[in-house]
Amino acid sequence: MSSSLPRYADMTPSHRRLISNWLFLLCFMLLGMIAIGGVTRLTGSGLSIMDWQPVSGFIPPLSHAEWERLFALYQTIPQYHLQHEGFGLEGFQRIFWAEWTHRFWGRLMGLVLLLPLIWFTIRGMITRALAVRLFVFFILGAMQGAIGWFMVASGFRPDSTAVEPVRLVLHLSAALALYLAILWTALSIRWPTPQVVAPSANGTRTKRLVWLALCLICITIIAGGFTAGTHAGFVYNTFPLMDGHLIPADYARLSPFWMNLVDNKAAIQFDHRLLATLTALSIGAILLVGLRSTNLGNKAHNAIMLLGWAVLIQYALGVTTLLLVVPVWAGAVHQTFAAVLLGVMLYTLHCLRGQRAG
Repeated sequence: MSSSLPRYADMTPSHRRLISNWLFLLCFMLLGMIAIGGVTRLTGSGLSIMDWQPVSGFIPPLSHAEWERLFALYQTIPQYHLQHEGFGLEGFQRIFWAEWTHRFWGRLMGLVLLLPLIWFTIRGMITRALAVRLFVFFILGAMQGAIGWFMVASGFRPDSTAVEPVRLVLHLSAALALYLAILWTALSIRWPTPQVVAPSANGTRTKRLVWLALCLICITIIAGGFTAGTHAGFVYNTFPLMDGHLIPADYARLSPFWMNLVDNKAAIQFDHRLLATLTALSIGAILLVGLRSTNLGNKAHNAIMLLGWAVLIQYALGVTTLLLVVPVWAGAVHQTFAAVLLGVMLYTLHCLRGQRAG
């Protein structure tokens, strides 16, 4: 993520507002996509659609015969026999609509990106370089759909009722990477010129701490993906201790040791807790250092305060989700707000672009 390029400053203010609002809308839709994905995962709906039809999949089943065909396909996979056998067509329709909505939302996002992009390019409202960047985002979004199918296909293997955690993490990480890229571009178009402030030691430390927190939250989200993919949130539903221990007794039960990081529920949940706590502490350090710096500017100070509130909400959501044994609403909100916190952190970093080394 580089600093804003001069070409954004060359755009007219009205065009910058229009283009940035459009990209902010796409970011909001990505948050919706992450929320729907959370619901799909928590309700076990992701495997209900057995074929991948990027274009014709826009249209849901329109006849009873088509519903019967899709249900018959679903009855061929292990999840039906191991988890949903005998729940009938009506039960299948309930899980089908969650997954269909998830895929439909992704296709709709593609249109919301591509059609205005073509219009803005033809009208000369954006530069060629920006048009290329945004078209690359469209390609990456299409690839995200392919990654989604790659993830879903892993749930069709024998004796499986869910997708592979590694593929789930890949799908989530790709979505968040695209979200960050679009959000940074939108912020840079909206505010193309950084506010240059006088160098200060506290300002430099604040910027470094924000980078540290950004890295920590990304790792924490990845750990959260493994927590979700392995259903590790359904065990050790106490806080702050895990079965009476700060570190669970069976943390290192697998050999080689690295297997515990991706396949041991006790270790996976503990790692997610630890990383979340380190992230919260790093943001606490940002507050302590950043708010003491008097020359960051009001915008940066407000962003830092917003970051503090956001991490408190996210940490509380995580503990609530754990103690309630991961109800669908709490799990989906916790997953979505992780992306909100990540966005607030990126906004904070964007506000600190003008901070030079002190």
